[in-house]
Amino acid sequence: MDMDALKRQAAARALEHVRDGMKLGLGTGSTAKHFVDLLGEKVRAGMKVTGVPTSEATRAQAEQCGIPLTTLDEIDRLDLTVDGADEVDPALDLIKGGGGALLREKIVASASDRMIVIADESKWVDALGRFPLPVEVVPFGLGATRRAMEQAFAQASVSGQMEVRKGRDGHVFVTDGGHWIVDVRLGQIADPPRLARLLNVIPGVVEHGLFVGLASTVILAGAQGIRTIERR
Repeated sequence: MDMDALKRQAAARALEHVRDGMKLGLGTGSTAKHFVDLLGEKVRAGMKVTGVPTSEATRAQAEQCGIPLTTLDEIDRLDLTVDGADEVDPALDLIKGGGGALLREKIVASASDRMIVIADESKWVDALGRFPLPVEVVPFGLGATRRAMEQAFAQASVSGQMEVRKGRDGHVFVTDGGHWIVDVRLGQIADPPRLARLLNVIPGVVEHGLFVGLASTVILAGAQGIRTIERR
């Protein structure tokens, strides 16, 4: 079975948690795209839900699928967010942001009663850090921000090469919020919660891709079928 089919299986299993009348966070990325497609089918068949998209790409897709949308200015809480991940560890902590939507993804996940992560089994790791950690930054004062990030990494006993993300056109990648992303190849992060706290206090860091304590359920699709892991 190809990877895309596995992602669709995970998305279909997550859809089983959606009930009529729910307010949903709609994730961004290749796996979340399947969820939005499948949710659109349910909506066209009569299911009543409202979505908050985590990116302009997801907004466009949801509108095309006929899913009614709202914003977190208009509602206080979401019942559920369904999103993908670049890595998931046994504590159900995540690295997200490979698609560049980490800021909105974290805002939406934090405003949700539950977060279900859908992924193929290749995203499951013993320790986070094989995937480069995305850190969303303000372009102003980037040199100072990078130096502060280096100090934070040293305090968390990690280190790695930092690189400003480029788009396919070769120019600096700009997020939906108008920021840049620095990708950091750390190899292995021994203490993700500690590193998250250290990055949180750097003025030039808008947000980072460590999603600690947010996922309540992870649905992994593999060649042997679907595996569901719940936060203990």
